[in-house]
Amino acid sequence: MWRVGLVYLAVALFALLVLVKIVYLQFIDDDRWKEQSATTRVKNVKIQPHRGDIYSDDMRLLASSVPYYEIRMDLLTPTITNSIFANKIDSLALCLSRLFKDRSKGEYKECLVNARKQGNRYYMIKDDVDFSQLKKLRTFPIFNRGRYTGGLIVVDESLRQRPHRDLAARTIGYISKSDAGNVVGIEGAYNSYLGGVEGIMRMQKLSGNIWMPLDESGEIEPQDGSSVVTTINIDIQEVAERALKRQLSLNRAHHGCAVLMEVKTGEIKAIVNLTDTLGTYVEDYNYAVGESTEPGSTFKLASLITAMEDGYVDLEDTVNTGNGVFQYYDFTIKDDNFDKGGCGTITVKQVFEYSSNVGMAMIITKAYKKSPHSFVDRLYSMNLNKQLGLDIKGEGEPYIKYPGAKTWSGVTLATMSYGYELRLTPLQILCFYNAIANDGKMVRPRFAKEIRNHGKIEKTFVTEVINPSICSKSTLKKARILLEGVVEEGTAKNLKNNYMKIAGKTGTTQIYNSHYGYKMNSKVSYQASFVGYFPADEPKYSCIVVINSPSSDVYHGNRVAGPVFLEIADKVFATSLDMQKPINSSDWFFSDKNVELPYSKSGSMDDLKTALKKLDVKEKVDDRNAEWVTPERKDDFVELKSKKITNNLVPNVVSMGLKDAIYLLENMGLRVKAVGRGSVRNQSITPGTRIKKGDIIRLELSYTEG
Repeated sequence: MWRVGLVYLAVALFALLVLVKIVYLQFIDDDRWKEQSATTRVKNVKIQPHRGDIYSDDMRLLASSVPYYEIRMDLLTPTITNSIFANKIDSLALCLSRLFKDRSKGEYKECLVNARKQGNRYYMIKDDVDFSQLKKLRTFPIFNRGRYTGGLIVVDESLRQRPHRDLAARTIGYISKSDAGNVVGIEGAYNSYLGGVEGIMRMQKLSGNIWMPLDESGEIEPQDGSSVVTTINIDIQEVAERALKRQLSLNRAHHGCAVLMEVKTGEIKAIVNLTDTLGTYVEDYNYAVGESTEPGSTFKLASLITAMEDGYVDLEDTVNTGNGVFQYYDFTIKDDNFDKGGCGTITVKQVFEYSSNVGMAMIITKAYKKSPHSFVDRLYSMNLNKQLGLDIKGEGEPYIKYPGAKTWSGVTLATMSYGYELRLTPLQILCFYNAIANDGKMVRPRFAKEIRNHGKIEKTFVTEVINPSICSKSTLKKARILLEGVVEEGTAKNLKNNYMKIAGKTGTTQIYNSHYGYKMNSKVSYQASFVGYFPADEPKYSCIVVINSPSSDVYHGNRVAGPVFLEIADKVFATSLDMQKPINSSDWFFSDKNVELPYSKSGSMDDLKTALKKLDVKEKVDDRNAEWVTPERKDDFVELKSKKITNNLVPNVVSMGLKDAIYLLENMGLRVKAVGRGSVRNQSITPGTRIKKGDIIRLELSYTEG
């Protein structure tokens, strides 16, 4: 019995302790638990501000946040009485069905009625709703009673969109939700301006771990982000991308980049980075900013400036390059034409123009063999060993080794002279050449012009000088002579033209890999480049083009990278009036022998005759009654050949402009779908096919994306 009594006593004591604890929690410690309950059921949630837009230099949109909304409904809000709900639910269901067209009126009504019966205070009606749809929603029955009395709950979302799709995509960057935040491109560089200031909204926890906004008390409105006006010119960017993509495809190259910079300001007007991804070239890495490689022959300018600045050589001094083979210790240096006997004795100017590795190694080793640190110190004085300090993150580290370093060898001085055993990024090389064009002043490349908030300028970015003078004026003058000579007489003669003088340097570099050196399976990979500026006599723009691993037999800088440079320069020249000479000039450029007759698309004869008359161009017509014609350029006139158009037969609209093609085809009863821009390149229905009214004909224009 005593054991039973002991168990009974233990149970009684436990029950008494439970009762005491309940009394304590209910009456003594209730304030603390009420406060804790409130904190777990109500919390402050950050409201994301509208992210600022990114614009081109002429205020065309490059990136913008498009608002989208998630629409929910509090079906138990006290202001929606049973009477109001019963009287308005049919009208609300009908409006929702007509707006979204995803469910019938009956389905919407059934869902809302069931949600109310279940006590759902956060019922999902629709996601991805745009602003125009939201405006209409606010006018619907029940919802039009107001934000907190109509049960309408709007959850803001946004999607970052680029109207020009992949154009300069890597430079524009993207929004990252990682802990590191936005670090890519302009989005990352100017995130502190674009991001704005977060707001705060109080949210209440409902059953099912659902959080619903409370009333406006204590809410802090977010502050929208400012917009960034970049230096990028969309028209030039498009030309640069198209030209680079064409050359990459033609030469089956792995990747490449092209950058155009304004000489005086350092403004980047175009920057393209393309990588071969499963047969398609896309922007997935900023090679211009981040890829640090051996520059090869484009570095010869820095080597020769060093030697001229220290007084070791002049342009007319001669160098005996022999048969194009130079043995330096145990290392053999060869010129590109060694198999043809080399260049023999040539001037220093010709060493540079012909891009002679032998000549350059001879000059530098003779001058600096006993004091290689003097050579490297001079390179350092031109800021070639320092990063540019770009706003965009991810700049590659330049590497120019110093005598005494572990990797410095007896042949390092020779190989450095023509651009090996050192590393620079394309933008760092361009910055150096830009300094030559800018009277020796090195300026920092710049991607942004202004920060604006609701149209008002908040901040203006100015040109920053990195080095006020990289060399003396006399050496600078010689350097410009060297660069002009490359195009006039040297390795880039294919870029010489009759309307604009170009200065620059070619580069053809063997690519080194830490695993297999310069050869893999007995094959050498190359990097082709061209860097320079134009017009050579009054430089306005500098440009670099680098194409990596062309797999075709053509891999030299003048043939692979040069055409991209020239196409970009042509576009800039054609659209820059300050670079044009007056049309009434007596200069040879405007003589009759250098003027080509204009190209024109096929189209209306009346329109073409009007245009040719305005241009004072002679024309010859084979059929005066023809309505549609195809122009052909002759020596001194344009011949307009009639296009045969037969009723009920599909006409040939290839080479016509889209406006004329649509007019002609739709008047014959066809529906037109067009892709691209420019003139018609292909049509889906063969000319001469009998027309079936309402058929769709697809037109592919000369310039299409992808």
